[in-house]
Amino acid sequence: MNPRHIASAVALILAGCGIGHATGTGNKVHLKIVAINDFHGQLESPGNFRNLPTDASATIPVGGIDWLAGSIADLKAKNPNTVVVSAGDLIGATPLLSALFHDEPTIETMNRAGLEINAVGNHEFDEGKAELLRMQNGGCHPTDPNSCQGAAVGTPVPFEGAAFQFLAANVVEKATRQTIFPAYTIKQYEGVKVGFIGVTLKETPTIVTPSGVAGLKFKDEAHTINQASRELLAQGAKAVVVLIHQGGTLPVTQAAATINTCDGNLDGSPIKSIVAGLNNRIDLVISGHTHQAYNCRLPNRVGRSIPVTSANSQGRVYTDIDMVLNKTSGNVISVNATNVVVDRRNAAITPDAGIKQIVDGYKSLAGPIANRTIGSITADLTRANSAGGENAMGDVIADAQWEATQAPGFGGAVAAFMNPGGVRADLLFAGSAAGEGDGNVTFGEAFTVQPFGNSLVTLTLTGAQIETLLEQQFTGCANNQPFNRILLPSASVGYAWSASGPACDKVDPASIKIGGVVVDPAASYRITVNSFLADGGDNFSVLTQGTNRLGGALDSDALEAYFRAHSPIAPPTLDRIQPLP
Repeated sequence: MNPRHIASAVALILAGCGIGHATGTGNKVHLKIVAINDFHGQLESPGNFRNLPTDASATIPVGGIDWLAGSIADLKAKNPNTVVVSAGDLIGATPLLSALFHDEPTIETMNRAGLEINAVGNHEFDEGKAELLRMQNGGCHPTDPNSCQGAAVGTPVPFEGAAFQFLAANVVEKATRQTIFPAYTIKQYEGVKVGFIGVTLKETPTIVTPSGVAGLKFKDEAHTINQASRELLAQGAKAVVVLIHQGGTLPVTQAAATINTCDGNLDGSPIKSIVAGLNNRIDLVISGHTHQAYNCRLPNRVGRSIPVTSANSQGRVYTDIDMVLNKTSGNVISVNATNVVVDRRNAAITPDAGIKQIVDGYKSLAGPIANRTIGSITADLTRANSAGGENAMGDVIADAQWEATQAPGFGGAVAAFMNPGGVRADLLFAGSAAGEGDGNVTFGEAFTVQPFGNSLVTLTLTGAQIETLLEQQFTGCANNQPFNRILLPSASVGYAWSASGPACDKVDPASIKIGGVVVDPAASYRITVNSFLADGGDNFSVLTQGTNRLGGALDSDALEAYFRAHSPIAPPTLDRIQPLP
């Protein structure tokens, strides 16, 4: 082992024991790193957060870019050596307030909140490389008049672009073999150089619309990080921080009481495997992608444990990291991280009024756009479940997703399934306060039904895996489903299940049909789900085994296209899932 790493490891052990480092305080540099991930343009509060995982409801009001900015300002006031970083998905899959303006509001407010570095995530590629470069460099969108609204909200015109640096060490243009953004950046604190490497998950092409990643190659994360760390060392940066858009999950409900735990040590997760492949130059890994908060120490390639953090999503949590550096050698002495809830009740924090004014300006602009009519319905589309567990709103969404991916070039899907938790509202026949009139559906109403901005993923499952998928809807099966989660199927699907059946044997295999034909356990079928489900969300672990994945459109875009093509839409007959005794 390199002598500096032996010294660093010993220092970490001593610091953890409360012994401290032999070097005097005057020879130390105290660096504060404030980290977020998966912000997804959540400019306003995403709602409440649980205090305890056992709480029946969430009671802590959290987030909002003005409150996050106030928290950052508070930390900076206490330590001038502060850097604010993001581990990807800063933009993309955003609420209407940001998405309507191509995420320019998120970039502008993050500029003012003090963000300095963002590693690209998969959602940064939702609108393709050219649009992502515009996010960095500025300028108006080439076709959308909703772009460049600075004159109305108090920001520069044309759109100013990011004052912070995007990093993409493992994203290479196939034609030039060059990275689309720098692989890393070096910052100095009291003369000590600290390197920051940014990477995204190598599987990005499988969960993004193909046009979004056309001409790009996504390289192995660990190999790329190790190579970049060698270049940083050659440039005098001995302290190295990795910002990676890939992560793991904890087997606990996310709550204020659990955000600093590491239950299960992220076993079996992609991030654990990546960290296990890192060389000994890496001192800290800030991760994301899974929308989890955790505070872990995982072994690297030589067995040294290094901090690995993640801060939930949508600005609910940030990670407060204290890194102590040796001022003479530049080596890391210690790293200590704490995840902190962005609590809107915190009297010690002053939300940023200037940022709030920008957000309010965009809210005023969004109103008329949100109220445009995209189609119509003949009656309420609700989330009221049938005896079999399906509902009209979810069935329509599944039909829209199936239609969007039926064509061979878009997936060749024969069926689609929608997670019930992703159906967030009903569409009511009665007109709203927007004045669109009875039966008409506005863009804002449809967006409220599906606000997460997930992309569609079409993948191949065997008939046997489809049966497993349906069994994983119910409690007691091997995937530890906490309660029954009945997926909403497209019109091409039919099956029957029995509430009295034993765990993992509630669905009658002979009843499972696609296109009116009984599913063959050995045959292969192209199935569409959203990206949340495709990654095993809601404990549907069998979907992670799906092969030949192809990314598709955003779910909200698929729903709007379906309404435009088929309005007026009547509530479907709820006969796709048949309940048995």
